[in-house]
Amino acid sequence: MNWISNYVRPKINSLFSRREMPENLWTKCPECGTMLFHRELSDNLNVCPSCEHHMGISPRDRFTALFDGGIFTEVEVPAPITDPLQFRDQKRYPDRMKAAQKSTGESEAMLVAEGEIGKTPIVAAAQDFSFMGGSMGMYVGNAIIAAAERAVLMKRPLILFSAAGGARMQEGILSLMQMPRTTVAIQMLREAGLPYIVVLTHPTTGGVTASYAMLGDVHIAEPNALICFAGPRVIEQTIREKLPEGFQRAEYLLDHGMLDRVTSRTQMRDELISITRMLLGQPRAISGILEAPAETEEAPVLEAPKEEDAAKEEVPVKKAKPAAKAPAKKPAAKAKPETKK
Repeated sequence: MNWISNYVRPKINSLFSRREMPENLWTKCPECGTMLFHRELSDNLNVCPSCEHHMGISPRDRFTALFDGGIFTEVEVPAPITDPLQFRDQKRYPDRMKAAQKSTGESEAMLVAEGEIGKTPIVAAAQDFSFMGGSMGMYVGNAIIAAAERAVLMKRPLILFSAAGGARMQEGILSLMQMPRTTVAIQMLREAGLPYIVVLTHPTTGGVTASYAMLGDVHIAEPNALICFAGPRVIEQTIREKLPEGFQRAEYLLDHGMLDRVTSRTQMRDELISITRMLLGQPRAISGILEAPAETEEAPVLEAPKEEDAAKEEVPVKKAKPAAKAPAKKPAAKAKPETKK
């Protein structure tokens, strides 16, 4: 009985039991409702292939797609005071930080890195909206200053990807102080003659829009990104009027002169390479790189034989004897004239 219950029954159950499927294999597009396989979605940089809706993407995944070969080096950012105001709402501020760090795997809301795009060295910074709404606190201010100082030191352009709901309320006035600090950092780039390109992603609002997000030399936005200071709902309640369709979206701002380009995420890398090289006064990027020829085994080089060896190896050739000369014919004797007796 033990043999049946311990071996046979588990074997039968394993054959007919239903396998559990992971929950994160499929993602539903919030715009068109299409079910997307996770590999297909990640290969397309979290852009729906059916309706081109741009979903959120982490800074690391963005940098992996941006830099050549996905290779980049993080720039160290000075860590600020953890909880300067001892702030507490429904949770303590340190507890909220720990929860955000656990869910995102990042230490803060901005990542700074350096590397090459199209063989052009740059410094890049990206905000993570999934980390407490990408809110701008003291760390974000330190990160932008560190990125600007690194760009000035290495004489490289700075590309910034913004995504934030504004200043971080848990840090109060200290978060608002990052607006002038980051403005001074951008001025350092301008005085050094280095390009500063801003890519505005969904959403970019509040104090971020009022400071470093709108101070770039070139402003590019992802399609249908919300870019504003106060949201449309607040404006409607204030003026008590219906706002036009697409108000404060990227395409609306492009039509009204607040943006330079609206570019899809799948084409953003090529766009940034072209603009960066143009601002640096460099020639157009090479669209393709030829691979090095495959290594082939070289034929051994034959050395010329030395004179001594050649003399030894020579085969003696017998000289042919000269043919014997035919004996010369004697001239015929002349007939003597007959004499008369």
